[in-house]
Amino acid sequence: MIEWLRRLRAAFGASFLWLVCLIYFTQGFRSFVWTAVSYQLKDTLKLSPSSSQFVFSIAFFPWSIKPLYGILSDCIPIKGRKRVPYLVIATVLSLVPWLILGLNAMSRSSMWLLMAFLTVQNLGSAMADVVVDAMIAEAVRHEWASFAGDLQSVSWLAMAFGGICGSLTGGFALSNFDIHTIFLLFSILPSIQLLSCGLVEENSVDSEAFAESKLRSSHGVNGNHSSLDEDSFSEKKSNTSITKRKKSKKGSKNKTVSSKVQVSGKVDSLASQWFQSLKAATFSLCRAFKQPIILRPMAWFFLAHVSIPNLSTVMFYYQTEFLNLEASFLGSARVVGWLGLMLGTLVYNRFLKRMKLRRILMWSQLGLAFMTLLDIVLVSRVNLTFGISDRIMVLCGSALSDAVNQFKFMPFLILSGQLCPPGIEGTLFALFMSINNLGSTLGSFVGAGLASVLSISSGSFDNLLLGIVVQVLCIFIPIAFLFLIPKEATGISA
Repeated sequence: MIEWLRRLRAAFGASFLWLVCLIYFTQGFRSFVWTAVSYQLKDTLKLSPSSSQFVFSIAFFPWSIKPLYGILSDCIPIKGRKRVPYLVIATVLSLVPWLILGLNAMSRSSMWLLMAFLTVQNLGSAMADVVVDAMIAEAVRHEWASFAGDLQSVSWLAMAFGGICGSLTGGFALSNFDIHTIFLLFSILPSIQLLSCGLVEENSVDSEAFAESKLRSSHGVNGNHSSLDEDSFSEKKSNTSITKRKKSKKGSKNKTVSSKVQVSGKVDSLASQWFQSLKAATFSLCRAFKQPIILRPMAWFFLAHVSIPNLSTVMFYYQTEFLNLEASFLGSARVVGWLGLMLGTLVYNRFLKRMKLRRILMWSQLGLAFMTLLDIVLVSRVNLTFGISDRIMVLCGSALSDAVNQFKFMPFLILSGQLCPPGIEGTLFALFMSINNLGSTLGSFVGAGLASVLSISSGSFDNLLLGIVVQVLCIFIPIAFLFLIPKEATGISA
């Protein structure tokens, strides 16, 4: 392990590895602060489950437009650099909202202000995620291509470690600190990330090459004018001094105008270059995405999220208000969930990667239906009849649900990687992830609507059982559309 890390350090540098691990650790550690956000919405703002789910759906929308950040950083360099400046901007967007929410009571006492700040914070986190993915892709593109899997492994390990630490400490923090203190404590990580951006060196791109090539003809014309002026001046050197002074003033005026034209032309050329780059990237992205082999599988994964109402926020209210489960226990349950996710990844890579993806996805949907049945058992209180405590049900449900969801997510990653055409892999992969995130966001909206229709509110969970039954039935809908997945696709080849 130590030798492996030393080889990675020799290949990429300690500062680059530190920044990558810090960003992914922070992404995982977000569970520390978002648990506090859930309690802020429930206990302080007294929002209903459907209203809280609406806030979360809006706040996480920036994760659904990730390709936009990738295209901007690819096509519009800032001071000749495409990654670090955008990473600084993203980190500032991640940092400032937590500072404001921690220091200003009004900002966290209004649903709309809180939602706005949370949305800005997610904008920064999503942008940082895209930029660091691009930095990793560039780092392993050429001579260090053999380290691509190793660097991704480090990233996932850092995020998993951050998730475990955030879940463990989040419950403890809620039991011992005020919520505004938790916001301020979490802001330490983005602050360190902001300082760490200065440790990484990035080569400057030649963002002015296009403008210089366009200006060569302009320089040639200006040079010809200058030579003509000089010839004219030499032919008339017998004129009086008054005539010479007039020529000098005229030449100075022409040079000033020429300089302004050059500067204006340079700015116009850069703007034109950026516009053409954005246009070309967008066109290539749309053309690739319209291909049936790409569009059909992504449509299935989108449908698999949209067609299933997400009732996670409603279940959080039920667990804390009806079952009276404390924050520290829910944090432990999330740790078990992270362990289940890691177990799911290991099981998939060991036993399932040669299986047809259609079969994997079908069994994943059936597994999700079974996990949701456990929620029915919990809400109907049947578990107490068999002497099974609520805590055991929540822990088992959390671990198994995350493991089964990973069985579903791994095929998505595999297909996304295999279907990306050369040249636009990073941006198209970000688009795939955005489709997945957008589907989850819309699924949350559907869940909020279902909770509202069934009049499920804080302290009133009479219709929660009916809502979960609807959720179970909806899980079977994507199975009918598995024909959209390539028939022969496996975890090794599409």
